[in-house]
Amino acid sequence: MGAPLGFRYVRSAQGEGDSSMVKRVTLGVLLLAGFGVAVLLFALTEARSGPVVREARIALRDWPEGAPPLRLVLVSDIHLGSPAMDGARLDRIVTQINALDPDLVVIAGDFIFGHEPGSAAMLGAGLPASLARLDAPLGTVAALGNHDHWTGVAAVREQLERAGVAVVENGAIRRGPIVLGVVGDDFTRHDDIPATLAAMAEFEGPQVVLSHSPDIAPELPPEVALVLAGHTHCGQVVPPLIGPLVSVSRYGERYRCGVRREGDRLVVVTAGLGTSGPPLRMGAPPDLWLITLVGAQSRARR
Repeated sequence: MGAPLGFRYVRSAQGEGDSSMVKRVTLGVLLLAGFGVAVLLFALTEARSGPVVREARIALRDWPEGAPPLRLVLVSDIHLGSPAMDGARLDRIVTQINALDPDLVVIAGDFIFGHEPGSAAMLGAGLPASLARLDAPLGTVAALGNHDHWTGVAAVREQLERAGVAVVENGAIRRGPIVLGVVGDDFTRHDDIPATLAAMAEFEGPQVVLSHSPDIAPELPPEVALVLAGHTHCGQVVPPLIGPLVSVSRYGERYRCGVRREGDRLVVVTAGLGTSGPPLRMGAPPDLWLITLVGAQSRARR
């Protein structure tokens, strides 16, 4: 004799319930996995996207009478050799910079990806050919970054010099109307601010400081009206409602990104072009700055 109909019905309902639960859990897992893949693809795409061009017009004290405005492009953190930066992408960015018609290009360090000692010679092999194409009447001036020191600073210097890039560390150089001081990398303790200021004092004109890390800014005297830096990647991965996952500045959010005014001084921090660590960016796209420098009187007339 078979089992009662009611008994069969209860077993069937329980089986259907278990199956429905498995389907819902499976669907939830698939949706979460799909969302994660979509976020990852977005972050990978953003890391390799063309840099956003950000613009600023900045008036400087002691601007020489009659001197025209100076168009300066600030870039940083190329990190050549990472999945986010190969030679083809760097060539596209150089073309983008040249299209902005700058008078001067300054690069705030970290040309090489990674930490492996001695790796700069191989990873940076494509730097000279790409950077030699930069077309600015006042040339290109570079600071060195922490990754350059870690991976082989001598090789990086040689590659940049072959590209016609002026590498300055804890010294100063005159470019057009401005005195450009270049402070060594603060993150790896290669900075020498007194030496840089002494070198700048030998020139007359508006004082601008270039360095890899913006953390040197509070240590500079009031005469330095403008600081140009990178290093922070603007957080690189900045999820909504969470904020940056990593900070590489001892000042936290103070110099993370963009323009910060401190008294009469401006600090401009670029997000950089490449990536450090995983080739991902979110909420902090690669960028470069086109900065037009003018005299204080020019600002007053606007």
